[in-house]
Amino acid sequence: MKLQDYARAIGPSLAPRSPTPAVRPPSQTSHPPRRPEAPRPPRLGAATAVVALGGLLFGFDTGVISGALLFLKEDFALTSFQEGTVISALLLGAAVGALLSGRPADRFGRKRVLIAVAATFTLGLAAAVTARDFASMVAARTILGLAVGSASTVVPLYLAEIAPPRLRGRLVTANQVLLTVGILVSYLVNLAFAGSADWRAMFAVGLIPSVAMLLGTLFIPESPEWLRRPPAAVPGTATAAAGTKAPAHPAVRRALLIGLTLAAVQQFGGINSVIYYAPSIMARAGLPATHSIQYAVFIGVVNVVMTVAAVPLIDRAGRRPLLLWSLAGMAVSLVTLGAAMGVPPGPVAHVIALICMITYVGSFAIGLGPVFWILAAELFPPGARARGGALCALVNWAANLVVGQLFLPVADAVGVSWVFWAFAAVSAGGLVFVLRQVPETKNRSFAEVQGALTAR
Repeated sequence: MKLQDYARAIGPSLAPRSPTPAVRPPSQTSHPPRRPEAPRPPRLGAATAVVALGGLLFGFDTGVISGALLFLKEDFALTSFQEGTVISALLLGAAVGALLSGRPADRFGRKRVLIAVAATFTLGLAAAVTARDFASMVAARTILGLAVGSASTVVPLYLAEIAPPRLRGRLVTANQVLLTVGILVSYLVNLAFAGSADWRAMFAVGLIPSVAMLLGTLFIPESPEWLRRPPAAVPGTATAAAGTKAPAHPAVRRALLIGLTLAAVQQFGGINSVIYYAPSIMARAGLPATHSIQYAVFIGVVNVVMTVAAVPLIDRAGRRPLLLWSLAGMAVSLVTLGAAMGVPPGPVAHVIALICMITYVGSFAIGLGPVFWILAAELFPPGARARGGALCALVNWAANLVVGQLFLPVADAVGVSWVFWAFAAVSAGGLVFVLRQVPETKNRSFAEVQGALTAR
């Protein structure tokens, strides 16, 4: 399907969802209806803390399987194919969850969908803890994937809509910070229960934040942006509301171009290959990989530290500069890492490989990692924001699945150096794309962002 077709599909959602009753023209004594107010700062902080737990669960549920699978495969006597299925079930579920979350968020509101997401997290974790065989574990992981994919769409959307422009970047980045914290926590939980080989306890720890999120979302306010949806269509989509074919609004087309491209670049730039297969990469460079969980913890710490460093920079330096420095750092690190992997294993090679992996993950975490999710929540007009963000998340998860499944087979076929150089080429292409297409959204209202997109 072409970009224009995607834009037409979500463009009509900018129009009224149902006929509105006639309203008497205001007289001199009448007053316009009051618009819903944004939450006050204390309530804003509480809502952010509750909803951002979805980011923590996102990270925890994607990372906990790395340690649990070491013991799960023995209890269930899994084959290599079944191990891959247990991992990919979450990714497939996440793609479906991202695709299906946009329309309900527009129709029923962000709050109700977030409550459903928290309930799905809780159900999936409970199913994983009580799984009795391969099939039940795959089902549990699929349920968790639905929650993860929906959270990746709706959590940053909600945070972007409740935040004032000057704080929007920091609030959405709070979700990314907790995502990386969730990954790190999952590694530490794996490490804590590795001695007892208790994989059920590893999953059970996730029930603590999932129940907290479920209870907390019952009391958060609805997104004011959703409550104050415009009563008229955005110019260029009015005829679409009447059921006739109309060209998509330029802002929607441009937002789709930027969002879908950055979604693909984020994953085809190789980030999850490095996170998923860090021990394997180190082993190929000659570094012992006997302590794989410890290596994962170290990479997780770097990811968290650099994401936290991005929080004040998002709204100070701006989105574009962080994207440019991030993609440049990723490209340079990947080129050097590919070169290090092409020489005979030895102390120098594995030290360079380790340094390159650290600089690569750090470059990603301070820019492309959080900024993509911010832009996916900022760029689309109000009526298309949930569905546009869902499409971006869908592409991101689909690319994640492809890269995660193909990395090792392709590396074995052509050599791991060429794979990293391909990732570097994607990062360099993303750098050029940002220079040419991505506007700065720092401190801009949603209306100003739409004006910048339309103007270009």
